[in-house]
Amino acid sequence: MLNIHDEKVRSLLFQGWFGLEKESLRVTGEGRFAHTPNPFPKHPHIVRDFCENQTEINTGISPKAEGAVEELEQYTDEILHTLNHLPEKEYLWCFSNPPFIEKETDIPIAQFYGVDAHKTRYREYLSDRYGRYKMSLCGIHVNYSFGEKLLRAAFEASGEEDFRDFQDRWYLSLAQKLAAFGWIVTALTAASPVMDSSYVEKGHVGRDTFLGMASVRCSELGYWNHFAPVFDYSSLSAYVDSMEEYVKDGLISYPSELYYPIRLKPPGANSLDALREKGVNHIELRMVDLNPLTKAGLDVRDLRFIQLLLVWLAFLEEHDFPKMAQVQAVQNFKNAAHYDLKTVKITRQDGEAVSVADAALEVLQQMKTFYADFSEEVHFVLVFEEEKFLDPEKRYAWQIRRLYGDGFAEKGLKLAKERSGIE
Repeated sequence: MLNIHDEKVRSLLFQGWFGLEKESLRVTGEGRFAHTPNPFPKHPHIVRDFCENQTEINTGISPKAEGAVEELEQYTDEILHTLNHLPEKEYLWCFSNPPFIEKETDIPIAQFYGVDAHKTRYREYLSDRYGRYKMSLCGIHVNYSFGEKLLRAAFEASGEEDFRDFQDRWYLSLAQKLAAFGWIVTALTAASPVMDSSYVEKGHVGRDTFLGMASVRCSELGYWNHFAPVFDYSSLSAYVDSMEEYVKDGLISYPSELYYPIRLKPPGANSLDALREKGVNHIELRMVDLNPLTKAGLDVRDLRFIQLLLVWLAFLEEHDFPKMAQVQAVQNFKNAAHYDLKTVKITRQDGEAVSVADAALEVLQQMKTFYADFSEEVHFVLVFEEEKFLDPEKRYAWQIRRLYGDGFAEKGLKLAKERSGIE
């Protein structure tokens, strides 16, 4: 293991690469789902997700959190400009939770043709299996890779002989530890406490609904399979095998259907075959809500914290992660999506159940100790996140409920029009 106090190591810790994926819904001037075709058919960075009206920004990679968020904002501006000049103007919904939905067919499945027609068939399968309502929830995926110089330094210090094998195990260990501690990201970035009643009562449009969640999409009501996945972290081959086993058992039909907040991804096109053959290139965190308090949908301080968390976890001692602990970890993620984190609990690795807020403060204290002699900027980010658990009013979900909890669909549309430059 590298010496965290070594100056060369310290100079390499924050060398890495960020890539962001942001989903948002296009809506009409009345707040309904847009049913127009995708206005960005050939854009290399603006694509579609499940819905035809669900734009997805895929940024390039940036060595700094600030650069990644700036690029996200630039593409958001490009989308707003295009939507503003359509024959019938459209707007970009700023929230993870959708506006009102009158009926399921209001949610248009993305249409692909020719060699890509299988993408529409896959979405139709998801619609039948999980329903379209869930597919309308939006969020941000954070992709991160450690700089090669740090990995090479760690490899040389390990005395091992195969760098590819070392790198795969580095990320496998990170994924395992992130499965145990990643709930803190859910708690810190949850920003979707209110929604229109039509999401839970089909046809009942126009009433605000609060379900006791800070993030609906990350809660038990959101993106989860009908079982708690358990993975084999002993090797990359075993890890891939454990995912393929769910397809063989018929629990899912495709590997991409495995809804889990953490994914290991290969270079280039993502598939289990590519992961097995090419190895791990980066890790993906899928539990970040859209933050409507910022134009980009993501506060750069939260992205910096994710990097700090990943570095800390990389140096954290590894513990056994048996099946029972993995199943509990899934529940911890769901519990961290609740609104009142002082009453709901998670189960720590030692088996003790504590409130999410207390567990988070313990993690942040460990991180503050780890980074004790680092820059003031690092300390600033950790204090910023710590304050969310000391004062609930500083959490995004609490602020959004106060600002948009009375007239969610109407106020959300007003915000979308303001962001578009139209009052």
